[in-house]
Amino acid sequence: MPAPGPIAATIAAVIRDGHVLLVRRANPPDEGRWAFPGGKINAGETLAAATARELLEETGVVAQPLHVFDAVDVFDRDEAGVLRRHFILIAMLCRWRSGEPVAGDDARDARWVPLSDLDGHELATSFGVARLAHKAAALMAAS
Repeated sequence: MPAPGPIAATIAAVIRDGHVLLVRRANPPDEGRWAFPGGKINAGETLAAATARELLEETGVVAQPLHVFDAVDVFDRDEAGVLRRHFILIAMLCRWRSGEPVAGDDARDARWVPLSDLDGHELATSFGVARLAHKAAALMAAS
């Protein structure tokens, strides 16, 4: 049986004082890895509204979604390599407004991670997190 069509989801890139807000995923794909907070976009929900909602649900942080700055394909495959789900993650740059991260919803942990920690191997991140975080930081610095 073929996998269902792609699932649209949003991820929130929140940069603050040289740190990026990340969550440790509690569920597949990438269970246990650090990633941006985010999730599925509900029917009739704008990208900005979905980003703000998912960010608040997963971290307790309030941020202002500014604009889309990238999109990433994520393929969830089983042990045999068969595609289970295809996510299209739409990356939204966000400006922090209030709150400190507390894991909620489907996050195992949530915290501010120094951007410099993303380039090492000590932090298990989802594919593309370091690249997107550095891109978001450059965009925030330019704004």
